[in-house]
Order: sequence, then structure tokens, then C-alpha cells
Amino acid sequence: MTPGDRPRPASSGPSPTEFPGNAVRVLVAGVGNLFLRDDGFGPEVAGRLAAEAVPAGRDVRVVDYGIRGMHLAYDLLGGVDVLVIVDAVPPDAPGKAVPGSLRVMRVRSEDLHGAASLDPHGMDPAAVLGRLRSLGGELPLTYVVGCVPADVTEGIGLSAPVAAAVPEAIAVVGSLLEQHVPITP
Repeated sequence: MTPGDRPRPASSGPSPTEFPGNAVRVLVAGVGNLFLRDDGFGPEVAGRLAAEAVPAGRDVRVVDYGIRGMHLAYDLLGGVDVLVIVDAVPPDAPGKAVPGSLRVMRVRSEDLHGAASLDPHGMDPAAVLGRLRSLGGELPLTYVVGCVPADVTEGIGLSAPVAAAVPEAIAVVGSLLEQHVPITP
């Protein structure tokens, strides 16, 4: 396996503007607070993706952003064609979703009207994406792979149903990459 076949962890990967040639610039962003149990779903998935494998031949950057919303905003300003955010998400309707169930959502510019203001010390993905234009950027093709949490109280470690959803979320991210990212030799 060559270095281009593996995802790049945040500490060693190139910035999104350093993708070779005409490669599709893809960013998989794990977001959430690992000190609030299931809110750490996004960082857990990003960590495993970075340690395991993004499908071979795809130039993808995987980053655990945690609660660093401004860091994500600046990386998006560097140029990204496809963004996959992995995060804990509320159920479609109260009491309707089972903890550990996954939701895949496509985010469009019109979905972001009225987004909260960008907090430089927090992570609200809708606020980050909603403020891109005012920062000089454009919303890339964006998906959210979300998991309904069981427990977001203070503590470290995912609940059993959310931990069980991590491999499925990795597979969903892989499927999105297969749809949107050409395999390079």
C-alpha cells in the first residue's frame, strides 16, 4: 500500500489545498465532544477511519475536529469538493429513533438559513457551514453521517448501542466515498 492509499490523520496530512493534480478533495470530519459520552461518536469514527482504511486509491483526508469549529471552517476555506461530517445527531422526531441508529443527510445551502453564529471556541456544524460564504468560501457537496445518542452526560466512552454503530458508520462513509470519489491509480 502506498501512502496515497491511506487516510491522513490530522497531525500528518496535507492541507486540503495540497491534494495532487485534479484529485477530488475530500474531507471526512469527525466532530463532537468526547467528554460527553456519545457526543464523541464523530471523533471515534474519524479515529478508526484514520487507523484502518479508506478504500484504496482514494485521496481522502480524515480529521478529528472534536469541538474546533474554526479549524474546520479554515480547512474548508482551503478548498474541499466533498465533505462528510460524522457526528451525534438528534432523532428525526422525539422518541422515534433508537439510540445507535444512523441517519445520513445531504446538506444544502438552503438548509443553513438561520444557522447560529459561529463560536470560535465551539463546534456547531450548521454554524460553521452557514458562515462559510461570509468567510469567503462555498459549501462543498456535504453529507452528515449521524448517530442518535443514548447518553450525552459527562463521561468518556460511547454507550453500547452507539459503539455498536461505529463499524456501520465507517461502512456508510466508505459508500459515500465510492459514490463521489474516483479511484486514482
